[in-house]
Amino acid sequence: MTEAPPSFSVLPGAAGSPVILHVPHSAREIPADVRAGIVLDDGALEREVDHITDAHTAEIAEAAAERASVTPWRFVNRLSRLVVDPERFPDEREEMLAVGMGAVYTRTTHREVLRAEDVDPEPLLARYFRPYARAMTEAVAERLAVAGRAVVIDVHSYPTERLPYELHGDGPRPPVCLGTDAFHTSPELLAAAREAFAGIGETELDSPFGGTYVPLEYYGKEPRVSALMVEIRRDTYMTEPGGPAGAGLNRLASALARLVDAVSH
Repeated sequence: MTEAPPSFSVLPGAAGSPVILHVPHSAREIPADVRAGIVLDDGALEREVDHITDAHTAEIAEAAAERASVTPWRFVNRLSRLVVDPERFPDEREEMLAVGMGAVYTRTTHREVLRAEDVDPEPLLARYFRPYARAMTEAVAERLAVAGRAVVIDVHSYPTERLPYELHGDGPRPPVCLGTDAFHTSPELLAAAREAFAGIGETELDSPFGGTYVPLEYYGKEPRVSALMVEIRRDTYMTEPGGPAGAGLNRLASALARLVDAVSH
């Protein structure tokens, strides 16, 4: 299968900005040839997309970039995570394989069949996953070369009520969850995030989702790459599932902009 045109956008920020706002799960689009491999009917697929999409997070990142005094770079996935999930490992290291939600999902958020269990993931990995990973690696490399450091801030959201696929969803579900990594999340970055989101409500670490996204080339190796995952509970800014955004979007964008400014300087 030939490589597809880019399924993502790299949106430039200020030349000296170290910050990349990474938005991997905001899109709903599924190409027709990929849709053909999904067993859900149209109605069921639409409901699944409602549940699985981090709706409006691209808009939150865009509004935050406009408000920030130093414009961050943005790396935005333009396809649904039901095509591939760019933040999963494509092999046995990924614990989400246990619920059929590795790099190529075979199960839904409610653990129903999405694709055949024996589907060959390689065509989707080659066409979408690896080009995305390469481009993200290059984006981080450029920030290191130009700014001397890179700060990857993942922008996600999560449902108010736990969905059946969640492996670690029995803990707190705060307005803002901060996902961390022992190597890439410094105390200073964490403190800046807590201060930036203080006006939104309580924050918790790694509950109900934990970890960060760092390209594998740098993961656990390059201390100049910092990372934080920002998980926003959806009822703080939108109607669930899959509904419109409300006034909370602007408050969250302002909070994210404060975080961007804090780590940019």
